[in-house]
Amino acid sequence: MSIASSSLPELCLQLISSAFQRCRASDDLCRLSVVLRRSPPSNLVRISVSDTGVGSCVEEFEALKLCREAFGGEIWDGLLSVTTTGFGDNEIYHYEFNLKEAVSATRLTRLPSNPKNGQKFSGTEVCLSIFESVDVLLGEISRFFQKILILKIPNVAIQLVAEHGDVPGSRYESVFLANEWNPLPFSASNLERLKSGLEDYVFKHGNTLGKNCESCFSNWEHLKVGTGVACHTESRRYSESVMEAVIVISEISELASTCLRTCEAKTEVLYFKDFSPCPISQSSVKALTSIDWKSYGLTFGGVVEQGGYALLKWDNLPPYVQIDISLHHYHNQVTTPSARLKMQPDQKLVKKAVKFALNDLKDKHAGVLLSAHALKVRDCAPDLAKTISSLILCSNDSNFREECFSFLGLPFQGVGSELVEDCIKEKIISVIDMNDREQPQRSKEVPTFLFEDDHFQDSGSQDEEYEGEDAFTSMDI
Repeated sequence: MSIASSSLPELCLQLISSAFQRCRASDDLCRLSVVLRRSPPSNLVRISVSDTGVGSCVEEFEALKLCREAFGGEIWDGLLSVTTTGFGDNEIYHYEFNLKEAVSATRLTRLPSNPKNGQKFSGTEVCLSIFESVDVLLGEISRFFQKILILKIPNVAIQLVAEHGDVPGSRYESVFLANEWNPLPFSASNLERLKSGLEDYVFKHGNTLGKNCESCFSNWEHLKVGTGVACHTESRRYSESVMEAVIVISEISELASTCLRTCEAKTEVLYFKDFSPCPISQSSVKALTSIDWKSYGLTFGGVVEQGGYALLKWDNLPPYVQIDISLHHYHNQVTTPSARLKMQPDQKLVKKAVKFALNDLKDKHAGVLLSAHALKVRDCAPDLAKTISSLILCSNDSNFREECFSFLGLPFQGVGSELVEDCIKEKIISVIDMNDREQPQRSKEVPTFLFEDDHFQDSGSQDEEYEGEDAFTSMDI
């Protein structure tokens, strides 16, 4: 693994991410602990990142890269202290890495190891001391953990501790649990976890609050969620490249004025790669801008990139409506670095996965994300329903009226014109919603009928018999 960082806070986040991966790879329950401790009067902050996951390897730290600017101003001496052991190891190993050394082979200093005396455990602790604000580091790490929780990996408990050594009562401690909200079984898939994690994130308004906001949401039924997965395999030698997308649409009442949630016409895109939060790639940004958002009733207003995160702007998003998107790109069973390099770029996978998620939303929730064309046709539904209702009710042919009522699922006697009109309108709108979806082979498919009945399929001559009524039975928009 190669870790490239441009600043010390980013290096800390990468070290935490590596510890998280070691916990995720373990079959046991694990603890990931980060402790920030300031030592007065020098203001030197000691950072400890420890985990009880699978043991680390020397190559992991020999591959660390840091820009030369990070060493400027005597902020850091470049030293990493590493203690690690695997479950099958008989010793606890100690290393020191000097990242100021340009040649990776000369960075490593092996220190005396300690025997485990037959004990069976694994874990790693990485320590470094830098001149940095505890509050700055605490804020960066807290936001990183809140993003990690969206992945909802169930076997990892996260502890974050910060101490100002010379300030009484300044100790801060927080514990982050993946299954604290809306718990999932351990057997849940990665996509199910990503979906549930994004729902939690939305309920806690991007985790700006410590708990769910009851003033605008009371349960998960208020959220409209769509998911999509796109996979690609280059050949039998290489594993799958998987892109998962989750889209959540939420709407709060205008009466929830006390809610701290800000419903701006923007969508934050949360991006994960190989089970770790990371800045969104440029190829993913290009994929998002190339989607035909108009076909989903959205007027795309561009992308704003802030600190490696993307914000999609909308020109027509209704007030009090929020859209959240989460993307996760990972590989299954990659055996070598060269195999990973041969994987398909994530641009095509992002576009496919997001479109699948958008279509999933439309399938699950009628009337959501309708195209501008569908909305125009929908506006004609009341007048069309009124016209059809009048034709039925004004007919002197009782058999015709009875058959129409049967198609509508209404009793023949005692039904008013308003009920007939409403029933027809609902069927028209239902067909419009159903046909406002991607159907590449739509021309080859049997058209959707307003009045479904086996009667139309009993005889080949039915097509000729009802040829003149196609406008009333089929609406293929």
